[in-house]
Amino acid sequence: MEVQTPKALRRSTRIRVEIPVAVTSLDRVRPFVERCVAILVSAQGCGLRSPRALPAETPIMIGDLPGGGSVTARVASCLPLGSDGKYFLIGAALYTHGNFWGIADPPEDWNVAAPRDPALGSASPAGTASSLNPPSGNSPAVSASPAGKKAWPYNLFTTSTDAHSSRK
Repeated sequence: MEVQTPKALRRSTRIRVEIPVAVTSLDRVRPFVERCVAILVSAQGCGLRSPRALPAETPIMIGDLPGGGSVTARVASCLPLGSDGKYFLIGAALYTHGNFWGIADPPEDWNVAAPRDPALGSASPAGTASSLNPPSGNSPAVSASPAGKKAWPYNLFTTSTDAHSSRK
């Protein structure tokens, strides 16, 4: 029988860094906009040093990444750093895996499929903008066009003023 240690269960190598990022809550009930520092990164997530705590399971957007992109994640954990309550360590699990951190020679276990993130301005592993995919598999992918109302999700709705055919 094989014993699984936490190290053996890790999906990708963690790297210590200091990358300033912008963190924004995507939950209206939990407003949060802060400049944070990514101090630990992997292909699946990161550890962020933050001046404020953020509840677990809060969806967030991590912006101002190297290359100018952003990526969405959820708060997996939030722990105080030290006993003075000055900083918190926010563990974030990325919804899309990849090298969003601009690591020049990422570890071999970071080799994952090219990321696709539904957040506007998402970054690909090389730090360039990628195409957007709607969450459901029913609609085709559309190129990112933050200013255009023809791009997903706006293209899911008709522009005509006619009532829906099932309503009378």
